[in-house]
Amino acid sequence: MKACVGTLALALCAGPAVGAAQQNPVADAFRAMEQRHAKNITDAAEEMPADKYGFKPTPAQMSFGDVIAHLIEDGNDNLCGAASGQKAPTRPKLTGADPKDKLVAGLKESFQFCSTALGSIQDAQLGDSVPFFGGRKVTRGVAVLVTVADWADHYSQLAIYLRLNGHLPPTARRGM
Repeated sequence: MKACVGTLALALCAGPAVGAAQQNPVADAFRAMEQRHAKNITDAAEEMPADKYGFKPTPAQMSFGDVIAHLIEDGNDNLCGAASGQKAPTRPKLTGADPKDKLVAGLKESFQFCSTALGSIQDAQLGDSVPFFGGRKVTRGVAVLVTVADWADHYSQLAIYLRLNGHLPPTARRGM
């Protein structure tokens, strides 16, 4: 009984310290996911040979280069801007037909914007209303979730395109 009371007292005293150390667990998790997705997507973009950036499995699908161009502006710049409440940067418009080095550089810049923009989000702000696509308003939390889902969706697309061209996606090479 004394051991149980002692453990409970220790937990109650340590609880506030643990809570203070982790005041933004959701925002911190989002930032960690941004770093992971940035690495995986950028590594995938670097893995695909330049002459395969025009590859698309079917005529109805985007080419590999189109996916990268889409991630830069429609994905990272707009989604991270909406989630953070910051204005998306103005960049030269890129298309999937642009050279690989230009697309990879743009992708890296867009993930750097995401890292910076998301750096100050706090959990307490996740219920705030922010402008979103189509002139509607969503909570910052919704914008965060849509952003993470977008990264996962497009990484899986890039991974399939890589495999269809005889290349392992980055997460397969690392055994993840």
